[in-house]
Amino acid sequence: MLRVGRSLPFLCCGLLVACASSRAPTAEPKSRAEYGGIQPGVAQQSSGELATVADVVERVLPSVVSVTASKVVRADNHPYMNDPFFRRFFGPGQNKDERQQGLGSGVVVGEGLILTNNHVVEGASEIKIASLSKREYAVEVVGTDPKSDVAVLRVKGKSDGLIPVSFGDSSSLRLGDVVLAIGNPFGLGQTVTKGIVSAKGRADLGIVEFEDFIQTDAAINPGNSGGALVNARGQLVGINTAILSRSGGSVGIGFAIPSSMAKPIMDSLIAKGRVVRGYLGVLLQDVNRDLAEAMSLKTTAGVLISDVVGGGPADKAGIQRGDVIVEVNGKSVTSAGQLRNAVAASSAGSSASLMAIRKGERKKFSVKLDERPSDSAMSSQLGKGQGAEAEAANGLRLQTLGQEEREQLNVPASVKGGVLVREVANGSNAQQAGLTAGDVIIEAAGRPVASAEELRKSLTGKGKLALLVWRNGGTRFVVMVR
Repeated sequence: MLRVGRSLPFLCCGLLVACASSRAPTAEPKSRAEYGGIQPGVAQQSSGELATVADVVERVLPSVVSVTASKVVRADNHPYMNDPFFRRFFGPGQNKDERQQGLGSGVVVGEGLILTNNHVVEGASEIKIASLSKREYAVEVVGTDPKSDVAVLRVKGKSDGLIPVSFGDSSSLRLGDVVLAIGNPFGLGQTVTKGIVSAKGRADLGIVEFEDFIQTDAAINPGNSGGALVNARGQLVGINTAILSRSGGSVGIGFAIPSSMAKPIMDSLIAKGRVVRGYLGVLLQDVNRDLAEAMSLKTTAGVLISDVVGGGPADKAGIQRGDVIVEVNGKSVTSAGQLRNAVAASSAGSSASLMAIRKGERKKFSVKLDERPSDSAMSSQLGKGQGAEAEAANGLRLQTLGQEEREQLNVPASVKGGVLVREVANGSNAQQAGLTAGDVIIEAAGRPVASAEELRKSLTGKGKLALLVWRNGGTRFVVMVR
């Protein structure tokens, strides 16, 4: 079971077992004709009124499958058998292959196409699905996107008996709307739980890179990963992905990838085998109260640009470090995750309209987006004086950045001047601000700093001070209380 997250463990809901098989209910799926011509996944009475929950479940269950992903792991009988000294005297160890199976869920979304989570099938050498009627199908991977935890599978051969669900509009969901979670918890087979939409737009949870989760209190447990979250009409509005839990079981906080995000990713994986995302060429920070005060911003709304890639789309459009983006294509943005998702969802080559606040004035930019490069390429792009004795100031030991330190830290030539943080005193305001040894401070209160003495003078004032810090190939703003 994958554990990720921060103060509480996030448990991605795939269930890993050794040599186990899933069980499913014995009910047989109904054909389209037996549904009276109603498209599966859309539950309604002849009068047009919504059907009962049981009617919705009856129509959607045949569209949800159990997923068994197998992989072979080589294990040694004794750990010392990998030691060259022991192998010399005792010979090679007796290795054996151990087959492990991960149990999850999936949703039929087209002719022989299954939508599920990447972590359910990642690294698998063999994948099978089982329908409500226990019929098994061998499947192959069409494409995966670890950054959003989405994967698309395709049935090998005929896909008779698999009925696609219809997609719903997750953006139209309201807090309190009733939703159903359907999947294969603990390998028991298709199981239905009921809840409401508890929250929308959950991001920065640390589960995957691109997050815009629907939060629900419908019970989701290990094995539910990749299963369906449907609305009261039986339409797919989310793919169940993770839970927040200390125990490993449901405590009423589950997360699903919204259909508005999952479907475009699925379409791209089917068409191109990969996901093509828009790229702005910036580093982003959320604006908190301290940053707003230190930078004389009137509000915490918007997203702060902490660094701009030279020659990138944002740079070409005139966007600068310190700008605060408040709108994308006419829609307000309030978090870095929201802006990142909006840009990523745009196609490469398209134009995005951005509204920014710069020194109290609103400025509009039209940016032609590039295709998002690989992580290593972006790090390289972001990565594009004589030393002095270190001196202390407000819990910091500082040193003017010299050529030797630049080479050791790989500080690019684009970073002019700068002061190296040698040490940070425990319990100091500098430590509470998040400064660490190895940081390079290049601006204080919006003004470049070229020496430790110059920065020390800025640190001796009163109030909150905004520092621009270069760290690990990029820059970010840090607020320190003097």
